[in-house]
Amino acid sequence: MYSFEGRVRYSETDENEKLTLIAILNYFQDCSTFHAEDAGVGYDVLKKTGCFWVLNYWQIDVYRYPRMCEKITIGTSPYDCKGFLGFRNFYLDDAEGKRAAVGNTLWTFLNLNTGKPDRVPQNVIEAYGEMKKLDMEYEARKIKIPENVSKSSRDPFEVRRQHLDANNHVNNGQYVQMALDYVKRGFRVDRMRAEYKKAALLGDTMYPVVYESDGYCAVSLNDSDGKEYALVEFKCLN
Repeated sequence: MYSFEGRVRYSETDENEKLTLIAILNYFQDCSTFHAEDAGVGYDVLKKTGCFWVLNYWQIDVYRYPRMCEKITIGTSPYDCKGFLGFRNFYLDDAEGKRAAVGNTLWTFLNLNTGKPDRVPQNVIEAYGEMKKLDMEYEARKIKIPENVSKSSRDPFEVRRQHLDANNHVNNGQYVQMALDYVKRGFRVDRMRAEYKKAALLGDTMYPVVYESDGYCAVSLNDSDGKEYALVEFKCLN
């Protein structure tokens, strides 16, 4: 697997001096970017072909949140390609090589000119080399809200510039950060899943709907018609 080493920064920690979920997600996202760049199939290369990867789904399982100043290793590997779909794993290990977090993602290879998916080119697949799949618990890609949960609508808010990425869409991690604002204080997130439905742009308005029960919280970030931009789920498994 491709990997790089890091150290937990103060700016990446919470009030308990532990790495935040968003920081873990960002490490994973950066690792896939570094991997693509070093493999010669990064953002600028794909942009010239008129195609780029769009994230459809996240699953992150956190076994332990590393503390400030801990040395960590972040790794990733694509493990399958099917037509226009790509599957990629992630991991975060501590200095002793113990696994602190793992991740699974599903991506679509999108043609910018047509707005439709394209088959992943063979040279892109070959650039990543041998594919390996991580040993982890894989949940279904489609998130289903359980029965017998409370449901509440929250105040709408507008997409700001700080939410955007290089494609001028809301970055996938920003949806998770938005949803975390509705998780009750003290709720330990052991598993996060996010399902992305459509891209939100600058000036769009989000209408959050929150679903809650003991050890469970899901946030649907919707447009004014009730259609989802993203659905983010948080679970406390212990």
